[in-house]
Amino acid sequence: MTYSAAGQRAMLSTAATESPLELIEITHPDLAIPARFVNDRLDIIVDGNVYTATRFRLTRPDDVDRQTPQARLAVDNVGRDLTVWVEQSNGGKGARCRVMAVLRSSPSVKEFDMTLDLAGISIDTLEVSGGLGFQNTLGQNAVAVRFDPLTAPGCY
Repeated sequence: MTYSAAGQRAMLSTAATESPLELIEITHPDLAIPARFVNDRLDIIVDGNVYTATRFRLTRPDDVDRQTPQARLAVDNVGRDLTVWVEQSNGGKGARCRVMAVLRSSPSVKEFDMTLDLAGISIDTLEVSGGLGFQNTLGQNAVAVRFDPLTAPGCY
């Protein structure tokens, strides 16, 4: 990933004048309007979309043997906007989360931009959380019907 000159200065400086803002955009195939949040005290407009100021935590992917790396997202359940979104999306199954970073001085320049699957969404009074990662495409069948003892029992 290539960062802008301002983004590089902000990340490498020990006393940066501004730090990158983390943005998330949670989409679902059944909902026309995504949930958009910025991890800051002030809302921000990026690409004509308003990102609501809400505290959230992104936990980096773990590195556990024989397990697909998975990050975690936890969004404060203030205002209950995300709770309504999850209910309207029938629990959020099939949701995706776009994670971005921008500088407030140049919000049109994305310093970081990645879209991940959002699964295992849970809600309590304090937060909405879920796992971020990529669907395990290597563990899926490549064909509709496989030749194995279950589908062809007399051939084995």
